[in-house]
Amino acid sequence: MTLFAMPSASVAKTRAQKFPPAEINANLPDPDTLLIDVYKNLASNKLQTAQIKIDALIEAYPHFQLAHLIRGDLLLMHTRPVTHFGAGANAQADKLRDLQEEAAVRIKSLRERPDPDLIPRAILQLREDQKQILVVDAKKSRLYLYENNSGLPKLVSDYYISQGKFGINKLKEGDQKTPVGVYYVTGRLAGAKLPDFYGPGALPLNYPNEWDKINGRNGSGIWLHGMPSENFSRPPRASDGCVVLTNPDFLKIAANIDIGKTPVIISEQVEFVNRTKWNADKLFAEKLLEDWRRDMESQNANRILANYSRNFKTLLGEDLNAWFPKSQQNWDNLSNPSIKLKDITQFRYPGKDEIIVSTFTQETAAGKGKTSVRKRQYWLKEAAKWRIIYEMQV
Repeated sequence: MTLFAMPSASVAKTRAQKFPPAEINANLPDPDTLLIDVYKNLASNKLQTAQIKIDALIEAYPHFQLAHLIRGDLLLMHTRPVTHFGAGANAQADKLRDLQEEAAVRIKSLRERPDPDLIPRAILQLREDQKQILVVDAKKSRLYLYENNSGLPKLVSDYYISQGKFGINKLKEGDQKTPVGVYYVTGRLAGAKLPDFYGPGALPLNYPNEWDKINGRNGSGIWLHGMPSENFSRPPRASDGCVVLTNPDFLKIAANIDIGKTPVIISEQVEFVNRTKWNADKLFAEKLLEDWRRDMESQNANRILANYSRNFKTLLGEDLNAWFPKSQQNWDNLSNPSIKLKDITQFRYPGKDEIIVSTFTQETAAGKGKTSVRKRQYWLKEAAKWRIIYEMQV
């Protein structure tokens, strides 16, 4: 067996189509499910059953190099004991190491799938028209797809992903790291208009977002995208910073994305909580905003100012002392304002600091005048108090 053989002529002809048609067939078996079945059969010494499973996996996904590697080990097992993963492979050491790492993270994540009754702690509140949310766990090289079930996040599926060659916490252009934060899909790029490297297409993210910019992070071109036609998947750390999926998985996700609405939360490690804890966190975040709304409605400068951090700053470099008086002028011109907040989304921002990012539409009515603005606030926990460290219109 040649592990890294070129695809057959019939498959090679599909290169111009960006990926083999077989790999976008919705009726094909789930590769991760077949993979875990193979390992279960091996653990039970059911070599023949494992052989049937791995052959089915390769037939469905002929470019799945990891499956070819496992098949090589299986064939070798018929003649002698196999003491290490990839014993039957004729591959370069670095390629073999990449496949070993992919196998390890795939099997580990499949064995440790999240309890569907648990919820990612980062998701606090979704607006009604946000139909789905993507949550990336960099440590597990996994992307979780949740749907908005009347405000309650419900796990739909999960997918293997590849991330930046040098891990996470992107800081600058060219560092080949994947950013950590809360982002949104900003558009669609069709595969026909992209190099084959990106597979069937790409979903750009709004990196750097405002919080990245405030903290001096730069760079651009962070996308969710697919695979080149000659590959099924890539090692866990292999991209220049993008989140990369297999082509079938990318197409499943891309089919339901709402541009500008679908959040993508990228974390080092996803923390899951039970329904009771999630409800408590959600109510707390809602109260933060409600208290701020009441203080704004009061037009009491001291009450309003108490919501803001002394470390507050804007993208223009203004601190609280420079920004607050300008904002106060707008409030003082209103007479007995009535303020309502709607279309609220709130997330715990991934990272070491405790941060909540809140986005909402603020409707203000004063006399016969009415205004409506979309705002985003970053709330930072300082000691025991939560205060706004950044605010902008979006």
